[in-house]
Amino acid sequence: MTPEEVGRRVVELLAPVEATASVSGGQGYARATVDVAPASWADAVRAARDDAELGCDFLDWLSAVDELADGFDVVAHLWSVRRRHGLLLRTRVPRDAPVVASVVDVFPGAAWHERETHEMFGIDFTGHGELRPLLLPPEFEGHPLRKEFVLASRVAKPWPGAKEPGESEAGGGRRPIRPPGVPAPGEWGTTPTPAGAAGVGEGPRGGTPARPARERPARPAPGERPARPASAGRPARVEPEPEAGEG
Repeated sequence: MTPEEVGRRVVELLAPVEATASVSGGQGYARATVDVAPASWADAVRAARDDAELGCDFLDWLSAVDELADGFDVVAHLWSVRRRHGLLLRTRVPRDAPVVASVVDVFPGAAWHERETHEMFGIDFTGHGELRPLLLPPEFEGHPLRKEFVLASRVAKPWPGAKEPGESEAGGGRRPIRPPGVPAPGEWGTTPTPAGAAGVGEGPRGGTPARPARERPARPAPGERPARPASAGRPARVEPEPEAGEG
């Protein structure tokens, strides 16, 4: 089935419940994408699995996307092992109450994915029964994949991304732009703002001092040989001066 046919079939199975079908990007890797209401989420997953024409019997992955004020998109990618076509099911939950039904009873393998999504985005999956921490320590506070979450690693060291367009390799004349997730200088943490995170010395807390330059011994003049260092019990060896007329 083509992505268009897969999308139409899902809409037919869910009728009269409203569902919207489209096709993702990716050219030859495009997938049918069907948006459903949160109340129809579990029914849509079950219908895609049980329908003889679709036969989406494999849950590839399940995760979410932070759409800021619009809420969170919960997305699942299903695959038909026999028919070799895929389906992206998507539903949007509000930001102030991100709750959707669990699909563990349809695909037991969704348990791991829902635990991770709950941990990283703060979305609750009713009926899961075991939304305990999966990747983070129990005492961790917050949800790291929410866009408002401050990423400490981006404050602790310079942003590793590419330079802005127009900047040369030696450094451009434009003011550095803070990457997403980095607060203004001096507004985060209990340690001084590191050099390079938002400019050396910027912010009320100052910057990390630069490492002092090491002094190197002067090089000998051409033709001179430095004296060898003395070892225990032996004086330093001094090279004799050349006599006049030699050379």
